[in-house]
Amino acid sequence: MQNVLILGAGMVVKPIVNYLLNKEIKITVATRTKSRAESMIGNHRLGTALEWTVNDEAGLDKIIAKHDLVVSLLPWAYHPLVARYCLKHKKNMVTTSYVKPEMKALDDEAKKAGIIILNELGLDPGIDHMSAMRIIDHIHNKGGEVEGFYSLCGALPAPGSAGNPFKYKFSWSPKGVIMAGNNEGQFLREGRIIKVPSEDLFKNPLQIDFPGTGSEILEAYPNRDSLPYIDLYGIPEAKTMIRGTFRYPGWCEILDAMKHLDLLSVEQKDFSGKTYTQFMAMMAGGKDAAGIKDRVAGCLGLSPDSLPLYALEWLGLFEERAMNRETASPFEIVSDLMIEKMMLGKNERDMVAMQHIFLASYPGGNKEVIKSTLLDFGSPATDTSVARTVALPAAIGTELILNKKISTKGVHIPVLPEIYNPILDNLERMDIKMTEEYGLPESEFAGTKD
Repeated sequence: MQNVLILGAGMVVKPIVNYLLNKEIKITVATRTKSRAESMIGNHRLGTALEWTVNDEAGLDKIIAKHDLVVSLLPWAYHPLVARYCLKHKKNMVTTSYVKPEMKALDDEAKKAGIIILNELGLDPGIDHMSAMRIIDHIHNKGGEVEGFYSLCGALPAPGSAGNPFKYKFSWSPKGVIMAGNNEGQFLREGRIIKVPSEDLFKNPLQIDFPGTGSEILEAYPNRDSLPYIDLYGIPEAKTMIRGTFRYPGWCEILDAMKHLDLLSVEQKDFSGKTYTQFMAMMAGGKDAAGIKDRVAGCLGLSPDSLPLYALEWLGLFEERAMNRETASPFEIVSDLMIEKMMLGKNERDMVAMQHIFLASYPGGNKEVIKSTLLDFGSPATDTSVARTVALPAAIGTELILNKKISTKGVHIPVLPEIYNPILDNLERMDIKMTEEYGLPESEFAGTKD
């Protein structure tokens, strides 16, 4: 019987556990907190929970040797370690994380070992790649070119569950969501490379019409560096290539103010004995905490009743309350407050919104805009949408590799038809489906303006 090793038992792991067990595939979930793995497996005869930590390399070596395939759902920094033992024992490997240079460098070794290390097989990255490539290949197969491409995605609270000033709640990796606010951005627009420094990341977000999301309009800010995807997607002809992250209106305005105050800084400082008001006074460039809300408003050049000031007050940053911190970073202080108040509730739903917008041109001068849209909702009774859309592509890919339906070897992301077609087809059978619109006027592409 085939058996799969799953490393990690975080917020998105449960759907892959259920999928593989339902397919009568034996699994072992190895994690630091064994009880979490046990709760996912239940009493299923084919499931085993194992207590394991990432510093136990000898244990990792032994358990990888006993399995046919490894799914690493650990933080990305640990994937190269796992990959080394997969190479040693010639075991296939799947991750949902971005390919880092350390992983990419293993391509030749993976080919020699006769294994595939399939990465970026989640939602974003993952479903975004696969659904984009299906349309890109469609355009190219008609002799056309991709002149422009927007790829936008966000994991959000569903309408009715976004009741805070940020209009956001965490359904996955909270620290990771907030830390991403320190990224830089880079993209191609109308033939010009645009570099976005970290301090400007949330300025001038795109405004995108998106029916069904409650607000009907979503904002999008740059998602890291878009330029490598020109080569990864095989569209050297593109004059516009922009990857972005969706949020409800308001998030970008608030996060921009927080960044102006260095509230996402990871620099360690001594906050011994400080209250939140004293902390904010320090971040606003002073010591006196009197009238702190007005002082912060002045520092930001905003009205005290503006949305960012309301959000900071709602978090508790203007409270004369002891922080009970010594050496810490502003990021740690603020992100802990956000996590305390902004986790998705047990009876609340989340939502995944994704949209690709293509401008395609064809021989003879014809052009069309193509839109590909996913709007998926989670259920308090089963799984969050982000858990389903991250875990199920990895689960299907795992099954396909085990059944030798994916034969390519080396380090890959899912941009090959052999990989993306069967995974997308299987996802559609589970109601995770992109809705595609063809033949739209060119004005629909120009409508994505900042």
